[in-house]
Amino acid sequence: MFNKFLCLVITLLLSQYQNTSAQQKTPYIQSINSPNKWVDSVYKRMHRRQKIAQLFMIRAHTNRGQAYEDSVAKVIQKEQVGGLVFFQGGPARQAALTNRYQTLSKIPLMIAMDAEWGLAMRLDSTTAYPFQLTLGAIQNNNLLYKMGQQIAKDFKRLGMHINFAPVMDINNNPNNPIINYRSFGDNKFNVAAKSIAYMKGMQDAGVLNTAKHYPGHGDTDVDSHYDLPQLNFSTNRLDSLEMYPFKQAIKQNLSGVMVAHMNIPALDSTKNLPSTLSKPVITGWLKQKQGFKGLVFSDAMEMKGVVKFFANGQADVLALIAGTDVIELSENSLRAEKLIRKAIHKRKLTWDDISEKVKKILYAKYWVGLNNYQMVSTQNVVTDLNNPEAKILKQQLADAAITILKGADSLSLSKSFITKTAILNIGSPQISLFAKELKKEDLKASIFVIPKNASLLDLQIIKTQLAGFDRIIMAIHDTRKRPLSTLDYNNNVKLFIADMAPKSDVSIVFANPYTIAGLPGIEKCKTLMVAYQDMDELEIAAAKVIMGKLKATGRLPVTINAFFKP
Repeated sequence: MFNKFLCLVITLLLSQYQNTSAQQKTPYIQSINSPNKWVDSVYKRMHRRQKIAQLFMIRAHTNRGQAYEDSVAKVIQKEQVGGLVFFQGGPARQAALTNRYQTLSKIPLMIAMDAEWGLAMRLDSTTAYPFQLTLGAIQNNNLLYKMGQQIAKDFKRLGMHINFAPVMDINNNPNNPIINYRSFGDNKFNVAAKSIAYMKGMQDAGVLNTAKHYPGHGDTDVDSHYDLPQLNFSTNRLDSLEMYPFKQAIKQNLSGVMVAHMNIPALDSTKNLPSTLSKPVITGWLKQKQGFKGLVFSDAMEMKGVVKFFANGQADVLALIAGTDVIELSENSLRAEKLIRKAIHKRKLTWDDISEKVKKILYAKYWVGLNNYQMVSTQNVVTDLNNPEAKILKQQLADAAITILKGADSLSLSKSFITKTAILNIGSPQISLFAKELKKEDLKASIFVIPKNASLLDLQIIKTQLAGFDRIIMAIHDTRKRPLSTLDYNNNVKLFIADMAPKSDVSIVFANPYTIAGLPGIEKCKTLMVAYQDMDELEIAAAKVIMGKLKATGRLPVTINAFFKP
């Protein structure tokens, strides 16, 4: 009797696994409009207001206190919106809050997050993978696929379903204030290949993704959070360059696209009209010309790039008319729902339009498993999200990113103890992990900590002391949370770097590669390496390269200046 029961349990488990696997083997984009009893039954039970509400995803946080959490709960309960976008907070708190919010919704909520470099983009106590610009240097795209799978695993652990990633913008403007290090680089082929590898990793693991920011936010000098950027390029340029990664991803079953707030006269001549609200851009180019059949998301509808010229809820309605399926972060979803009903009454929208969007959303909810919703486990959340596999992968990514711009790849420290070595720890107020790793290898090495605002007198003293050293290793760190294109060092320190470069055996930049253009003279060092950002794993990887324990295989993903190009 027991054996029969055990066989039955195993059969059921295998059946459940096979069903899940089969569902994940079929991309979401190919499942839309297939016969689906769950989608049909849920849709038939919905009244018109519920259908409109499904088009909205609202903001949620776990770091704003109980009153804020309660206010979000009230919106969910009253309006029955389609989903949530979680922002800053903590993973354990989010798991618990997700369970609370899901109990308030008659139709399970679809939950999203901007997690371009993993959950740590928003949540404390979670894994931060390298920024996309760092990943752009990696030559083994399978590592990005694995990262996509690992991030998807983390999403599912927290009961989330959509990652607003990858960024498919081509960053061909070094001064871009909003994309920059979030892009895989300035080569459209590399951006497309990296984006698709990351995308497939997530989708194959059962998480939807949303490529952004269509049709391409890389060549702007305006942040659409604060104003409306304008792209004054020809349709030929936009189609062949900016849109290229999106078009390639669409061919590979891309599940979602997020449209940017940009004014693009070549695609739509309407004055001050953001692409988010443009029917020629969304329906004409994205859907009809490029054949995209998946979910179209707006960028956040509270951003100045859209509400500056279309206030009081106009933008939400126009976005739907343009072809958007999901409105992300409306300024006021209840007001928008009323305006949508008015637009339908005035025949600017039809109920058939709404129905088509709602069914796509329900198909997405089915694809991610919300037809069989289960509560998120609140036990061991942080431990589960910091597993050994993630740590190993993070180091593998770092090892593969280190790039040599000039010179040899090894100083063989382990073979030269007789040499007196100075390690210049620049820009970091504390001794870096990189310096500590080198010190382990060469116990006689001396570390000089040079803050980014060091005085001229202190720098002169250090120069005098360095005269007694045979070898100088210069490490340039940017410890800011976001690695911008220029370093915030004072002029004294920048001049010091220029003076020391010809004397340095190796210089390594743990910062945005664009910062190298703002360090004239650094090209005179014997060996120059770039590690892209200040991350422990990259510091370990760089030390391994210098010690001859790792071969640098990274390739520069952007053009820095005349000296340094891909």
